Amino acid sequence: MHILLTNDDGIDSPGLRANYDALVKIPGVQVSVIAPDRNWSVSGHNKTMDRPLRVREVKWWGGEGVAFSTDGTPADCVSIASLGFLETPPDLLVSGINTGPNLGDDVTYSGTVAAAMEAHIAGFAAIAVSLDAYSNWHFETASNFIADLVRRFQSGALKLQPDNFWNINVPNLLPEQIKGVTLTRQGRRIYTDELHKRTDPRGSAYYWIGGERPGGIPGEGTDIEAITQGKISITPLMLDLTNYKLLEEMQGWEF
Repeated sequence: MHILLTNDDGIDSPGLRANYDALVKIPGVQVSVIAPDRNWSVSGHNKTMDRPLRVREVKWWGGEGVAFSTDGTPADCVSIASLGFLETPPDLLVSGINTGPNLGDDVTYSGTVAAAMEAHIAGFAAIAVSLDAYSNWHFETASNFIADLVRRFQSGALKLQPDNFWNINVPNLLPEQIKGVTLTRQGRRIYTDELHKRTDPRGSAYYWIGGERPGGIPGEGTDIEAITQGKISITPLMLDLTNYKLLEEMQGWEF
């Protein structure tokens, strides 16, 4: 199995390295790494079409995998790989481990999830994985879970198909503290963004968009509920954003 590993936190992220260290130990797994050279958090599904992309090999990575960084976005990393930069196409993309959760509506902002979206469009399976913490991370909990998932795909215990696309969120707990694994739907995030106006030394105004970290409604069966219960959340995603209920209602409209 050939796994492409990327993220949105950048090539130097400890979450990316934790994922790599866990996956590269699995017999029969080839790990190729193409990650951004800087942080692209909250970048969404952004793809570079207005300038050339630079790619450089990263020397400090050990093991049998190949590691590269690019000045492009997470989606660019996947596009580069799928369009021929790698000699053999990936069977699976693993994006992360992201340093912070990607729950509910976060998937529309997340560069981590955007990389998985790009893999889905390119025609191979994808996992976006995030840890519910911004510091003091227990990466081993998420990396061990992803490695176990890959082993199950290898053995045939779980079926891996090209259109599989999952968003996985892991509580920031030690492995033995995890309360289980559950299949979920997207919850509803609550954002409290604020616009901060400031003045630079030359007297010109500039703005920061900030605010408190988002909350969420822990509805039954949601990814947000699972995390609050100490469970690993697995949400299968798709790119069809059609509002089918509204579409049906609009059939009687006259235009």
